[in-house]
Amino acid sequence: MAVIRWILGSLILFLNWIFSPKSIKRDPFLQAKIDKKAAGLTLFQYAACPFCVKVRRVIKRCNLPIKLVDPRKCDNSREALIQGGGKLKVPCLKIEDGDKEALWMYESSIISSYLESQVAEITRDL
Repeated sequence: MAVIRWILGSLILFLNWIFSPKSIKRDPFLQAKIDKKAAGLTLFQYAACPFCVKVRRVIKRCNLPIKLVDPRKCDNSREALIQGGGKLKVPCLKIEDGDKEALWMYESSIISSYLESQVAEITRDL
């Protein structure tokens, strides 16, 4: 089973590398506003997880500087994910907004929709 996972994971990463989306180019002022909004975002993810790849593709396409964390490689991030989000499941987007309590968002489709809506909201406001 481990061999099959390794083969599939390698295939997913290779196809993602080949068909990687282009980042959108924006006006520097608009990009700075988006960067500021994304400063409080952290994505807990695994490199070869297809659902995580889906979210990372949205992040790249929208040109978002979101911190990526692999909970398998760091015990502190693993504990933070379990303590904050309640379960060890990826992808998980941690949303920190100033003094408010952090919001933990699971499910790749929900995360992707949220990120796209935040970019659209900033773009619409200008």
